Amino acid sequence: MTTTPSDKPTASGDTSQSTLGPGSAGPQDAPPAKGVARSAAEVSHFAPPRLSMRWWPVFLRNLLVWRKLAVPSLVGNIAEPLMWLIAFGYGMGALVGQVNMGTPDGTVAVPYILFLASGSICMSAMNAASFEALYSAFSRMHVQKTWDGIMNAPVSLDDVVLAEMLWAGFKALFTVTAILGVMLALGISHSPKLLLAWPVLLGAGITFSCIALVFNALAQGYDFFTYYFTLFLTPMMFLSGVFFPREQLPLVLRHVSDWLPLTNAVELVRPLFMDQWPAQPWLHAVVLLAYAVAAFWLALGLTRRRFGK
Repeated sequence: MTTTPSDKPTASGDTSQSTLGPGSAGPQDAPPAKGVARSAAEVSHFAPPRLSMRWWPVFLRNLLVWRKLAVPSLVGNIAEPLMWLIAFGYGMGALVGQVNMGTPDGTVAVPYILFLASGSICMSAMNAASFEALYSAFSRMHVQKTWDGIMNAPVSLDDVVLAEMLWAGFKALFTVTAILGVMLALGISHSPKLLLAWPVLLGAGITFSCIALVFNALAQGYDFFTYYFTLFLTPMMFLSGVFFPREQLPLVLRHVSDWLPLTNAVELVRPLFMDQWPAQPWLHAVVLLAYAVAAFWLALGLTRRRFGK
């Protein structure tokens, strides 16, 4: 085995470079500096995702655990949006009456409860996915150390993060399906186009689960999530046209609102409630997809760094 000068001095005790043989290591073979090694590690953390079908057992594990708490979980997820719908839809709706909305066919007067329902169901998808990808995922990752136990099996961290993202999206879809059933029972909308709202709401749930996993990777405790809800989700609820038309916003905020993920979800779902087709559906879908891909990649890189993978 070739040794460095410090490993094997010569018989005379001279360890200078002049006594090295042609196969010996020289200064150019010295290990990289700590800064270089750290930079390489950072790059590897944000390497492309290495995914496989091994995410499915992790997803199934979450499903089996959740089945024991399905009823209280469902009640908790749909109670708040239904309260919003009843209080504002019927209460304030009686005062507001109808809302004038711009559509490709011109300005249309829409009952306020229909306007609110089509926006609040997107907000419900956002909240359900965010709660699952924040509080529940953080408990499994940091508090209960479930992720560490899973990775003792031949399952990579990338697959665990993918499973958590898809699981949060599924929870959001399950929640909005229950809420949509109540809305149909109340006669708010009976448009057959609502069938297309399911994949849109699933996509919205996945998008917000990816964003939430970024904060999950950064959090050191549950209190950290307050920043996410207070500084990101709450302003977005009021800027995305859930409670009132975005035309009422100042022009600057209107331009900011155009690129928010919740806005693009609402712009896709609301026309379906009105039995119309969305304007520029591909643009809204691409915005949601871009948020999902970028946020998942960032969340995965930050989680790898947290676990030292």
